[in-house]
Amino acid sequence: MDRRRFLHASALLSGASLLTPHGAHAQAPALITRDAMRPQMPHGIQSGDPVADAAVIWTRSDRPARLWLEWSTTASFADAQRVRGPHLLEDSDFTGRVDLRGLPSGQEVFYRVLLQDLHNERVMSEPMAGHLRLPPALGSRTLRDVRFAWSGDTCGQGWGINEQWGGMKIYEQIRRINPDFFLHSGDTIYADSPIPAEIKLPDGSIWRNVVTEQTSKVAETLDEYRGRYRYNLMDANIRRMAADVPQIWQWDDHEVSNNYSDSKDVSGDARYTEKNIPLLVARATKAFQEYAPMRRFGDAESERIYRHLPQGPLLDLFVVDMRSYRGPNSANLQTEENAESAFMGRPQIAWLLEGLKRSKAVWKVIAADMPIGLQVNDGKDAEGRDKWEAIANGDDGPPRGREIEIARLLSEIKKHRLHNIVWLTADVHYTAAHFFDPAKARHADFLPFWEFVSGPLHAGGFGPNQADATFGMQVVYQKAPGVANAAPAVGTQFFGQVDIDARTRAMTVTLKDLEGNSLFAKTLEPQRA
Repeated sequence: MDRRRFLHASALLSGASLLTPHGAHAQAPALITRDAMRPQMPHGIQSGDPVADAAVIWTRSDRPARLWLEWSTTASFADAQRVRGPHLLEDSDFTGRVDLRGLPSGQEVFYRVLLQDLHNERVMSEPMAGHLRLPPALGSRTLRDVRFAWSGDTCGQGWGINEQWGGMKIYEQIRRINPDFFLHSGDTIYADSPIPAEIKLPDGSIWRNVVTEQTSKVAETLDEYRGRYRYNLMDANIRRMAADVPQIWQWDDHEVSNNYSDSKDVSGDARYTEKNIPLLVARATKAFQEYAPMRRFGDAESERIYRHLPQGPLLDLFVVDMRSYRGPNSANLQTEENAESAFMGRPQIAWLLEGLKRSKAVWKVIAADMPIGLQVNDGKDAEGRDKWEAIANGDDGPPRGREIEIARLLSEIKKHRLHNIVWLTADVHYTAAHFFDPAKARHADFLPFWEFVSGPLHAGGFGPNQADATFGMQVVYQKAPGVANAAPAVGTQFFGQVDIDARTRAMTVTLKDLEGNSLFAKTLEPQRA
């Protein structure tokens, strides 16, 4: 049975003994098969954060349950391993995950998830089947081509699930290219964007959204934040891709509220009855951590999002967090690096530099939730000056504000001769290829590099944004609607595809549209140190 047939088949787990994550035996309950009594997984299953020997498996129950799963390297489930997972209870919105360890590197892994009803332990759900592909180990001599996709921005600006249009169709396009993983570059939800039942389009036709109570207003309560993730998982395209392709999530601002930082103020926003931003951040963080199929850190920093996910000898992936450690959005014109100018923050920058220096992979990809050289405005400050949401500050001169931190990072990369670094991002709701040229920069102490932008997945189209010249950013390609909040139906939804050739080690980045058409491609040859 091949992968495609496997994903359409579900067989019940046998009543044989089940292995716990620690290897102890637990007897499987006898099964009661009346469908009305079974627990359900209405939001599907997901896998995430794949590395050579591990991956996270996630699901959500409709009632108190225990998660069980079975995995194998064959679709027939020969020699399957069975694992007991956690209890799924109200305190996690019935979500839960298993971090499967000791998996065979470089292999296809087939898995199926079941739920055991805690009201009656003899009742088991129907199994739900999934698939993932693990990268090879770092020292592997057998290389294979690498392919992954990235994009960001889901269900923003009121554009929700329109079943008459086919739902969030771009997720199906991503699944069809059969990537090793999908990188979601942030804005996994839009907690601050209510989804109306209907939107009138410029041609007079009507866009009709599926609506829920939690998406009818801005998210404030924990249930409303959770409801945003549940809403996205109502889409069949998302559920189908999530079961077939491992995901790597990061976050940005809309998981909480638009452009949030320490200077965020909703006191004058009548949509919010809860004006306490730290409390909104806390609720949003909990919901994100519950629904993201990501590996958790220990108690030292249990909510940490930045992480290193090695993908074998050809690729190291560094997922950064440009939201949690920043100073307040401001005019961004500080003349020294301090708490006010922080963007990723000193500890994260030190972690990133150390990881890049130690990496033995051919390519190092920095997965960023915001672009480096595009101007992203955040209104005006009390003195009438422009405030800035990202790194650039509208001043083409030497680095100031958040640019100082990035300048230090880029200079250290040059100092240590760290080549083959590529930046990927989303955020601005259009697609572009940027080349950063030190010969054309005001701060020239860095190695030339590329940044690729792609998005949105399913949100309003915007842009293009103005470029900042501090780091010599050259716009090599861009496609944007040229109007604000263009509907998904007009063809301004984008994703990116990255292919690394195992023979030549070359990386090809292709920018694609909603229909899977290739808009722009750039092949990068690896450089030796």
